[in-house]
Amino acid sequence: MKIRLLLVDDHLVVRSGLRMLLSGESDVEIVGEAGTAREALAAVRELKPNIVLMDIGLPDKSGIEATSEIKRLHPDVAVVALTIHEDEEYFFKMLEAGANGYVPKRAAPEELLTAIRAAATGEVYLYPSLAKLLVKDFLAQQRASGEAAGVDGLTDREREILKYLADGASNEEISEVLVISPKTVARHRENIMRKLNLHSRADMVRYAIRKGIIKP
Repeated sequence: MKIRLLLVDDHLVVRSGLRMLLSGESDVEIVGEAGTAREALAAVRELKPNIVLMDIGLPDKSGIEATSEIKRLHPDVAVVALTIHEDEEYFFKMLEAGANGYVPKRAAPEELLTAIRAAATGEVYLYPSLAKLLVKDFLAQQRASGEAAGVDGLTDREREILKYLADGASNEEISEVLVISPKTVARHRENIMRKLNLHSRADMVRYAIRKGIIKP
């Protein structure tokens, strides 16, 4: 099944370059383009993409606001940020808005494709230099809170699966390692997120670092 991709950037030349780059991928279908947040919201409603490749600097409102609205109205649509901005302010706000990925425009094409494919499977992809910001923030919060290293109400199996999830493993990869079905992994994942009141892969990474389940 092809990934239905919507390109959102206010520069036509950027959209043209992305179309040339991605149209040769057998698993990607570019279903449309948008140059503003309003156009993006209309296109998501009409074209029903799986992934929105979102610039932050749009002329009518920010890509952060557009992402938040898309996730509110169409929670099953994943958003990957592709932007020139690499500072903490934009990065964290985009994650809070619900983005599944964050890739700078200087990244290699392979990095962008990895982010798109990860988002299509419900995973989160963060460009390595930006992932370090996330870890730094989580460690600072850990030091500030002085939280104990206990794991809140998780079974041994759930703690084990949480570690794999926070390390970036997919449901299928975990199922192979633990010799259980992907559906069982998905069920454990739902239980973990419900018990811990977590809402995303980024939340799981943060929790796992804070509790000492994984090392930064």
